Amino acid sequence: MALELKDVAITLNEAPLIVRFSLVVAAGEIVTIMGPSGSGKSSLLAYIAGDIGLPLGGAGRVMLDGEDVSRLPPERRRIGRLFQDDLLFPHMTVAENLMFGVARGARAERQVMVQAGLQRIDMEAFGARPPHTLSGGQRARVSLMRTLLAKPRAVLLDEPFNKFDADLRLQMRGYVYAHLAERRVPGLLVTHDVADAPPGGRVLAIRNGVLHDA
Repeated sequence: MALELKDVAITLNEAPLIVRFSLVVAAGEIVTIMGPSGSGKSSLLAYIAGDIGLPLGGAGRVMLDGEDVSRLPPERRRIGRLFQDDLLFPHMTVAENLMFGVARGARAERQVMVQAGLQRIDMEAFGARPPHTLSGGQRARVSLMRTLLAKPRAVLLDEPFNKFDADLRLQMRGYVYAHLAERRVPGLLVTHDVADAPPGGRVLAIRNGVLHDA
């Protein structure tokens, strides 16, 4: 599975914000995009996910494994997103939050997937807990697994490590990158910190609206 952007451009009030570019992110690869606030990083992710809104606009094709998904609504693109905030549902338990990410089907089969997900993040005993009783790192793991249980075709990472202290930030980087590599899911990471970039991975920077190698 590869994520390919063909002649993609982002505008703000119809003025160029990111000029036209093309990019291929291979299966299991994470490409990092850096740039100052307001340079269009998060807007680019919104366009890829399909939920960009005025006064922003976008053009160009978003391809997943050769399929053009540019005209599909966000829910049909199967593109996962991770943000600074974990966005867990406070009225649901951990297990129920994970269940929300699993595709519809037989409840017993979905419960098996949830239990397997809890095991993968070393939280088998936390299924009945409400999110507010978890640590920041635990909440982040649940948010990640909920995204992965939806079987995304690509994952967009919008500064998801910013709220962690140094030790937890290092732990969560490794955790997220290992899971995406293992599942061969392409990813785009937006960050202000070059240390967030996967070791040896490609890093691009937005300068004056143009995407360059950093």
